[in-house]
Amino acid sequence: MIYSVHGKLIAKEPSMAVVECGGVGYGCRTTFTTLGQLGTIGETVFLYTVFSVREDAAELFGFATQQELQCFQLLTSVSGVGPKAALTILSDLTPDRFLLTVASGDSKTLTRSKGIGAKSAQRIVMELKDKIAGESIGLLAGAEVQSAAAASSAGGNVGEAIEALVTLGYTQGEVAPIVAKLDPSLSASVLIRRTLQEFGKKRS
Repeated sequence: MIYSVHGKLIAKEPSMAVVECGGVGYGCRTTFTTLGQLGTIGETVFLYTVFSVREDAAELFGFATQQELQCFQLLTSVSGVGPKAALTILSDLTPDRFLLTVASGDSKTLTRSKGIGAKSAQRIVMELKDKIAGESIGLLAGAEVQSAAAASSAGGNVGEAIEALVTLGYTQGEVAPIVAKLDPSLSASVLIRRTLQEFGKKRS
């Protein structure tokens, strides 16, 4: 098992970074997010890795953060979602945005990634929503992650509701976990009302 690679970046391609470790160049398939975080050719870099062996291929996948690595592993655990599809989704969505998208049941956002159809997107949400929203793997633990996800990427009714609640004086860390568990197809006003009702229950 190859847990990570740490060495000199010797090449960057649209979907791959090559890291030289001990005289050996390891080609790591990766996301645009990770590629954007790596430095220039010749700099020392570190990637968390997953080594995947299938009947037709043996590939190494690399990620700049453990969170992105965990999101990749979550995606590839879904039936019918392979490494290529997982990289495509995580190239379009940062880990925080991906987590909030799934936790809020927003399968439509996932279909914006090339090759991800409505059925695949719905399957991803169905199989992963409870894991993420329930914090069973700790990916959404802490207000900092919730805040970053809500502030940087929440869109549509969910985003409008969070912004309105923040304007009312609540923090993003307080409201994002509640809004994420509601039906994203509801109007922003309904999302706001139900979130406020949840706060009322907690305080009563």
